[in-house]
Amino acid sequence: MLILSLATIFTLAVLLGSGVWIAFALIGTAWVALEFFSPFSPGPILASDFWGASYGWDLTALPMFIWMGEILFRSGLADNMFRGLSPWLNRMPGRLLHTNIIGSGMFAAVCGSSAATCATVGKMTLPELERRGYDSNMAIGTLASASTLGLLIPPSIVLIVYGVVTEQSISRLFMAGIGPGLMILALFMSYLVLWALLKGKRAGLTGHDESSMSFAEKLRNTWALVPILLLIGGIIVSIYGGLASPTEAAAVGVVLSIVIARLTGSFGMATLKDSLFAAVRTACMIAFIIAGASFLTSAMGFTQVPMQLARTIGEMGLSPTMLLVMLTLLLLVMGCFLDGISLILLVTAILMPLVSAAGFDLIWFGIYLVVVVEMSQITPPVGFNLFVIQGLTGKDILTITKATLPFFLLMMLSIALMHLFPEIALYLPQAMNR
Repeated sequence: MLILSLATIFTLAVLLGSGVWIAFALIGTAWVALEFFSPFSPGPILASDFWGASYGWDLTALPMFIWMGEILFRSGLADNMFRGLSPWLNRMPGRLLHTNIIGSGMFAAVCGSSAATCATVGKMTLPELERRGYDSNMAIGTLASASTLGLLIPPSIVLIVYGVVTEQSISRLFMAGIGPGLMILALFMSYLVLWALLKGKRAGLTGHDESSMSFAEKLRNTWALVPILLLIGGIIVSIYGGLASPTEAAAVGVVLSIVIARLTGSFGMATLKDSLFAAVRTACMIAFIIAGASFLTSAMGFTQVPMQLARTIGEMGLSPTMLLVMLTLLLLVMGCFLDGISLILLVTAILMPLVSAAGFDLIWFGIYLVVVVEMSQITPPVGFNLFVIQGLTGKDILTITKATLPFFLLMMLSIALMHLFPEIALYLPQAMNR
């Protein structure tokens, strides 16, 4: 097993390091494992897995939600969010810095992409916050960290991928993501309030009082948020209430996003074409990676590596808590070099027998996995949100990483809370069965 494991790791590292597409790296690693360490022919297994990974009905929701996010990405949503949220946050400690957190959470709920959330909200908020005298490091930290919630708050592309490859209910995964997502938002906002009270306000880093706007003006600005709130609420309620499957809700979401974009006056044939082609490119990339991961999963199954790994770790007598600590450290290291979807697919291909044997609820484990992937988005050297922030601000990676460190630790705290109180993630999915 040791030789096979080393050969697998070496092949994957070489392929990824050489710049090969991730899907090809997964396929090449699986091919080497089957060709040299099993009696089975790789060709028929590859054909079967590619076909099996391409026709699942649940996978249909993926391009639809991606398309919905692309439409809203091009419809001026960030401008509406900032204009609608800022009047109500002026009296909170931290003031408009909260727009990064709440705005990112709202956009994440309709976009599902961490990088798109970071770029869209950041283009609007960072220049405004700098102009109004807010601390640049805290503005960067709140934006980079809160925008990772695009992976967790439904509809989440990553949760759809996890549900497809592990054969878990996507509806329940969506519901399971709501509680932890709100908890992380609350932790971020609580930290921001404490920072503002203990340091920011005294140092003059929380901007200036802007309470001159009348109540009628506040209501007019808030009206811009209503269509987005209705879209988010409609998708979640239709899935939770059993009125629509995730795929059906995604299709309705696309139609409603087109209506919203049309009402804002920023939607035309050019926008439709750009959003459609962008969605097709992203969806094809993810589907290709899913197919490659399916082939790697089969290869690992034929070579018995996951089962032997699970048996070896099981013989170590680790408690579920210690196992979770080890997995978290492993995933954070892997997350430094892989994007979120690739990391989840690689983990499910290799570690799921171990996770099942340890007795973890697979719905809960999916949410835990996504939170760790969120943390990897702000972990150098391959934290995608760090690159987005660098492109927006021109600051160096070390400065940006330092700004996100407190929020990284808060995500670690959220994992501990989820482990101690699994109902945070499991209450809503279990309530669906009642």
